[in-house]
Formats: sequence, structure tokens, C-alpha cells
Amino acid sequence: MSASAPSPAVVSEAAGPVPRAEEVLTPEALVFLAELHRRFAPRRAELLARRQERRAGIARTGTLDFLPETAHIRDGDWRVAPAPAALDDRRVEITGPTDRKMTINALNSGARIWLADFEDASAPTWENVIGGQVNMIDAYERRIDFTSPEGKSYALGDPADLATVVMRPRGWHLPERHLTVDGEQIPGGLVDFGLYFFHNAQRLIDLGKGPYFYLPKTESHLEARLWNDVFVFAQDYVGVPQGTVRATVLIETITAAYEMDEILYELRDHASGLNAGRWDYLFSIVKNFRDGGARFVLPDRNAVTMTAPFMRAYTELLVRTCHKRGAHAIGGMAAFIPSRRDAEVNKVAFEKVRADKDREAGDGFDGSWVAHPDLVPIARASFDAVLGDRPNQKDRLREDVHVTAAELIDIASLDAKPTFDGLRNAVQVGTRYIEAWLRGLGAVAIFNLMEDAATAEISRSQIWQWINAGVVFENGEKATHDLVLRVAADELAAIREEIGEEAFAAGKWTEAHELLLRTALDAKYVDFLTLPAYELLAD
Repeated sequence: MSASAPSPAVVSEAAGPVPRAEEVLTPEALVFLAELHRRFAPRRAELLARRQERRAGIARTGTLDFLPETAHIRDGDWRVAPAPAALDDRRVEITGPTDRKMTINALNSGARIWLADFEDASAPTWENVIGGQVNMIDAYERRIDFTSPEGKSYALGDPADLATVVMRPRGWHLPERHLTVDGEQIPGGLVDFGLYFFHNAQRLIDLGKGPYFYLPKTESHLEARLWNDVFVFAQDYVGVPQGTVRATVLIETITAAYEMDEILYELRDHASGLNAGRWDYLFSIVKNFRDGGARFVLPDRNAVTMTAPFMRAYTELLVRTCHKRGAHAIGGMAAFIPSRRDAEVNKVAFEKVRADKDREAGDGFDGSWVAHPDLVPIARASFDAVLGDRPNQKDRLREDVHVTAAELIDIASLDAKPTFDGLRNAVQVGTRYIEAWLRGLGAVAIFNLMEDAATAEISRSQIWQWINAGVVFENGEKATHDLVLRVAADELAAIREEIGEEAFAAGKWTEAHELLLRTALDAKYVDFLTLPAYELLAD
């Protein structure tokens, strides 16, 4: 560690008390955060500015293409570092926030991997940011337990059966207002990564399980390069061997889909795979091509499945790219939440999940995501049927796949249109999710689906796109400000009646309603809903 420590990161006086925060925000950890910020925040700012420049270019040209300047990387013969034993078999991954109950349930779920989420499934209250770090430390020290208000007890099972943790920090765009260096807010991703890595790197090495990370919202290989430089510095700083870190990158932006080879190349000594998302990916398409005219108008979000031609092009290219480079290809989310009251709903949903996971395993994916422990056996059966005793199918190179730049953005090939019910659903789900997020909940069960921040992003973005494209729904009504105001008012009234006046008044319903309308109706498109939402977040 550095001989003469510089001034540490400063905790804001506005940060509320969090139990055992002193165990996380140690003087040494705050110095490490300050080092991370001073070294890497300037480049992060440059890369965020570059995103805007690229968006402007897309607005001018209405297209995207593979980068000519990196053709030598795409054509080169290179591979990422071999997977460590704990990441070789990833056939089922469960996702969820790092509250105490979820930490125990996810580790005990039977999934091979737990995506421990400090990002979209966790609203970044100070309590969640710091409390999640406490829970991770306690899990690795096996001193974590939980008793529900109903008296049900939760504790970790046999160490050999616990999931391997892959931690997801916040994306590059999000700040952490409670920690500053030289008067500047530290990027949230550096806070989440830095505290977790500083406290747990050696613990995880001793367990043979890490430290491993999921990298969200990446938009270019230069952003992956920045993460790689963070890893190199951090490993040297705490004195662990280079290459100990492994990172899986979520390909959940349309620009990143054109740079998958390059992203793996930048992280090649630390890369373990790529993941195929859906809601954030669709959100990114709307955001980048929002002024591209009718050919980029997406239908209802539930109509855009992974079998849509442009989504299939993206997922098949991802499998081919990963396997060519010796990396894992991880499939999308099964977000269904089983009903305790309706067996028929479960039966239909389980069949859809099974078909989805069968398709992914058949396409060559090495694993996939679920949002609930009851879905782990279903997903595992799909991958067991293809993998057998093999840990993965990276030897399946998918050389039959040939995807063009145009196919990745051929939205018009999808035979579906926006519907009035789709508009109503976007308002309903967007309002209900934002309200929960403003109360500090990032993973929210809505209409039997586990939703996270990407849900709210695609919901408000589609409303914005449909209005600005002048969409006319099948009932003859045109998407307008006035129509959305009416639908949103109806939804708010329905929620008030559903939950009662007292619960309505105790919630954040008015704020959620207003924020959804502001980000869906303003003429200027807001890049991320979570930025204005963060200003309203209760702490």
C-alpha cells in the first residue's frame, strides 16, 4: 500500500447513520476511494462526454457500424484469460439486491452464480450502499443471518453449496452524493467497486471465489479499458496478483453490441464473459435512435422477445464472439415471480421460462439468469440437457453465425406495433416501479414479474418515442401528451383506490407520477431516469 497516504474521501454530513458503517468506511478504505477518484474520474468524465458526441453522430447518420479502426482486433487471433474454477460452470445465475434476506437466499438458491446487485436492482440510498457492503462482508465471514417479522429464520447452508458471487457496481453515469474527493462527488461505480474490493479481495481469494464483477451500462471498448485500468491499479494497491479479478460485461447498449470483440480485448486479462440483456438494450435503442423515424419505433416491450430478428442477431453474435475468444456467453433474465395463489399462472409462466432457457442452451449460451429461486431448477434442467457434465459449451464456436451491422438495428423487421394496452402498461409499471425506487426498493414484484430500474427506463422511453413519432394505436387514438396525462391520471386514481387513502398518502405516488410524466413528456429526452430520480431519493 502507498507509503504516504493522500487525503481521504470525505463522507457528507448529510449521510444518515447506517449500522456498522465504520467497518466499511475505514480510514484506509476512504484513502483508497480517493486514489480511485483522482486517477480515474477525469477519464470517466471524458468518456461520458464522448457518449454525447457519439449520440449526435447517430442522430446525423441514423445508423451504426462496426468500427473500422479496430478491425485488426476483430480479425486477430487472441483469447481472454482462462476461467478460474469458480467461474467455469455458470449454467444458472440468480440476480438480486444485497439486502440481508436476499443475500442468504441467493447464496442458498442452488444457482451456480449470484449477481449481487448494487446497480439496477438496488435503489442507491446510503443505507443500501453501505448496508449492502456490510452484508457481503458478513456473508464471506459466515456471520450473516436474518429473522423475518413473521419469525422465519434464514442462515447460510453448506459452504460447498453456496453460489459464487459476481458483484455488479453502478454504471459510469451515476454519482455518489455522500462521498466526495476535493469537493467532487465520486462516481458510484468506483464507490461500489472500491469498498467491495478493498474489504473482500483477500477474503475471496482465500475462498477461491473471486473477486468477480459484472460491468453494467458499458457503451464502448474505451469504457471497458477504463475498468481494466481500475482493476490493474486496484490489484497492485492491495497487493493481490494481477489477473485475480474477473469481469463479465453486460452488452445492454446498442453501441456496445458493435464492439463486443473490442470490449473483451480491452479486458482480456480480466474478462470472463458477456451477458445479453433485454430491457436496457431496448432502452438504449430508443435513446440512440429516438429521432430516427418510424423504422426505429419499438412496439410494446413485451412484444419484443429474444426471438425478434434484431434481438436474435444480437444474441447469436454474442455467443459467437464469446466462444471465439474463450469467454462465457450468458443469456437473459427470466423475471417471472411465482404466484402462491394461482397454480395456472405458474404453469403457463414456467412453460415460457422453460422454452426460453431451452432456446438459449440450444443456441450455445453457457448459462442464464433467473430472478427467483423457484426458477433455478427449470433453468438448470434446460442447460443440464445440453451440457451434461460439461461445465460450459465454449467449444461450440457458432461459425455458422454471420451478422451484419444493419441486422442489429433492423427494428422494422419485427411484425408488431405499439398498442394502447402497451401504453397503459408502460404507465402502470413505470409509476409503480418509480414509487418503490423512491422509497429505497430497487427490485420490485409488479404483475408477477421482478422489475428493476431498466423497466422504468424502457417504459418512459417508449412513451416518449411513441409521442414524438406520432404513433396511432389500434383503437384510433394517437399518442399525445394529453392522452398520456389522461392515462397516468387514471392509473394514479386506480392505485389510490386499490391500496387505500392511508397507504397512498404514506407512499411516494405523487412524486413517482410526476417524475414519470416529466421524463416521458419533456421535449428534451433525459438520458437516464435514475439521475433526476436520485435527486428525489429518500435517504
